[in-house]
Amino acid sequence: MNVVKEYPDGLFNWVDLSTNDIEGAKAFYTQLFGWEAEDQPISGGGTYTMFKLAGYNVAGGGQMSAEMMESGMPTVWTSYVKHSDADAIAAKITAAGGQVMMPAMDVMEEGRMLMAADPSGAVFGVWQPKNHIGAQLCNIPNTLVWTELQTRDIAGMQTFYAAVFGWTAETDETGYLSFKSDGRMQAGGLAMDDSWGDIPNNWSVYFSVADVPAMCARVEELGGSVMVPPTKIGEMGTFAVVADPQRGVFTMMSFNGEVDLPPGY
Repeated sequence: MNVVKEYPDGLFNWVDLSTNDIEGAKAFYTQLFGWEAEDQPISGGGTYTMFKLAGYNVAGGGQMSAEMMESGMPTVWTSYVKHSDADAIAAKITAAGGQVMMPAMDVMEEGRMLMAADPSGAVFGVWQPKNHIGAQLCNIPNTLVWTELQTRDIAGMQTFYAAVFGWTAETDETGYLSFKSDGRMQAGGLAMDDSWGDIPNNWSVYFSVADVPAMCARVEELGGSVMVPPTKIGEMGTFAVVADPQRGVFTMMSFNGEVDLPPGY
């Protein structure tokens, strides 16, 4: 098992769930992915749930505040990009036309974080590690394997993320975009059109699984729903888009071939 020790700057290193029912979410994800849920106290009161696999951190979760729920905020997975200087990235986000929604702040002794939106409105976080490096396991079944920008301005967002994180981008014969950080392919980009309806521009979270159809059946058994049924992507593999019982949306993916080894292990 390749345990990540440190992520290079510019790579997604963490995902967490903001939910209107953290107890329901813990029941769902522990049974679906075999995660363990460990509640950790946070400054100012409350807890943050650390989801673990084989004892290693793989994702996080937290209960929305009453104000968030009253505002109608949906349950959502958020993806975080690792960087060693969150404050410098905040300045780049603003200069490139994005919005810093929550300025960089210390999270106890765990790290420093900010929340932002790109010019198309897709929300992401930046994590500057201290004690918490991010996901210790990834790119294996039941862990984070991919993140994907779904946006109606794919060309403009290439310019934005190049300015903020130095990402380069390549488009394949199908029109699918791959973002690279220092040569490592680590995120995707998908152009949205009118067929997407009112789905907002977003960063989508992908978890690796061994058997997509079997996991879709399990999602439904646990009270979730299948939004896009198992679908093959050429020779690459099979994916499905699902939602947990609180309507937190994520994608499950199985690959026919080898998956890249984790970074920084």
